[in-house]
Amino acid sequence: MENPNMSEIVCSAQVATAGEALIDLIAGADGRFEPCLGGAVYNLTRALARQGIETLYLNPLSRDRFGRQLAAGLLQDGVHLAVPTPVQEVTSLAVVNLDNTGRPDYAFYRQGVADRATSASALTQACRPVETLSVVCTGALALSPDDGETYLPWLAAQRQAGRSVVVDANLRPSVMPNLDLYRRHVLTVLQYADVIKASDEDLACLMVPGGDAIAQARHVLQNSRASLLALTLGAQGAALLTRHGQIVRAGEVQPIPVVDTVGAGDCFLAGLVVAMVEHRLPTDWGSNGVAVEVAKDLLCNAIASASLCVMQRGCVPPTRAHVKARLLQVPMHCSV
Repeated sequence: MENPNMSEIVCSAQVATAGEALIDLIAGADGRFEPCLGGAVYNLTRALARQGIETLYLNPLSRDRFGRQLAAGLLQDGVHLAVPTPVQEVTSLAVVNLDNTGRPDYAFYRQGVADRATSASALTQACRPVETLSVVCTGALALSPDDGETYLPWLAAQRQAGRSVVVDANLRPSVMPNLDLYRRHVLTVLQYADVIKASDEDLACLMVPGGDAIAQARHVLQNSRASLLALTLGAQGAALLTRHGQIVRAGEVQPIPVVDTVGAGDCFLAGLVVAMVEHRLPTDWGSNGVAVEVAKDLLCNAIASASLCVMQRGCVPPTRAHVKARLLQVPMHCSV
């Protein structure tokens, strides 16, 4: 649907994000639910801005109370809104239950909601005048087959414009009615990516060939146009794989006091993209041999960003200063 409230935005954004912004209703020990600003793409957007990246959020937000809170959170962090005028559609909700390790399980309410009240042409129009824009990001609930007509043409337009396309394969299989269709659609979306972020669980859900997560990640790279894949491995750290065949692994040496993991992957991806922008990496970086020190910097920045997130309840993205301080203070093992 074309959004009449979307105006041509001229700003100095370096990164644009497209996808869900919603309210996480997080279940507490007493059975009560605490409303928190959330959604993977929303978290990513705030995390990028908090680390000093000029960021443009492309989707509409509701005029209801929750929508106003979501908009205020973005504006407070310095995010540019492509749709500054609220829309009448309601804010999406996610009911979040945490297990005894702090891992979240989600149930989503996504029909007739504000962040889906957009179109491929509206997203493309918002990006077109932003001359400084070098990276676009999407993923998570935007990977639903129901939203393919919205996001796939937009991604194609961004590739054609020479921008780096980052796709977060942050899968939500429990809320997709047709898993086979969902898997096929996600793999289709990944064909538009220059950079893919995925967890070992995401790759297992996609059922790609390979005896372990690294082998599965290699398979995804070999069967897509992406030049880089960032793989999160839970307590085992993370790995960065390039199309050229290089693998860099890293993780913090000290155990992390985990409160919950809500938003950890979003902050990880933000840290990765921040380093990409700082190094001014071209869209095909990773297709040829890459400087190991640059690869390490990308990966360590991502890990430090995620570590700071999991030490707090809910998704509270760190600032750039906090990430830099952690990189200096906390040892990290790294291997090539």
